[in-house]
Amino acid sequence: MNFLAHIYLSDDNDHIKIGNFMADGIRGKNFDTFPVDIQKGIALHRAIDTYTDAHPIFRESTKKLHSRYHHYAGVIVDIFYDHFLAKNWTVYSNENLEEYIQQFYQSLKDNKPLLTERTIGMMPYMIKQNWLSSYQTVDGIKNILTQMDRRTKNESKMRFATEELREFYTEFEKEFTLFFEDLRAHVKEQLNA
Repeated sequence: MNFLAHIYLSDDNDHIKIGNFMADGIRGKNFDTFPVDIQKGIALHRAIDTYTDAHPIFRESTKKLHSRYHHYAGVIVDIFYDHFLAKNWTVYSNENLEEYIQQFYQSLKDNKPLLTERTIGMMPYMIKQNWLSSYQTVDGIKNILTQMDRRTKNESKMRFATEELREFYTEFEKEFTLFFEDLRAHVKEQLNA
């Protein structure tokens, strides 16, 4: 799962959302200097990633991409799945998506002293280009994948992945819907543990 799903799955706790959002940039097990709820968010992020990578439906989605994108297939499916969450937001939340996104951006600003340097460096671009909102459209996904491809010096070829998204759109959406129900149940257990 990518940014939007990780934030959404963090319940209504801003610090858990922030920890879940920042977790990719935090290595190892030594994150006990963060407040407890941010630690919970980091641990939740890792639990979500482990569950996702092993899930048979997620793997089915990545199979459509392996021959062209190799080990980037999972990253691409993460982005595709965020697209389907954003597109179908009203199925999963009573909150307006744009308001939800703006509240998250404000939460990052309000909690800047708790953020990693990497997150602080990324924030202005994320907010200005409104990455989370851009997930709603295929063109927005293409822009995100193109930016990510540039970071690999265009070796990943991720900028072309919306071709497969369009070709297998219905299949990817069905797979997301089934997978996300399982993931939501898994996360609920994690949060209650």
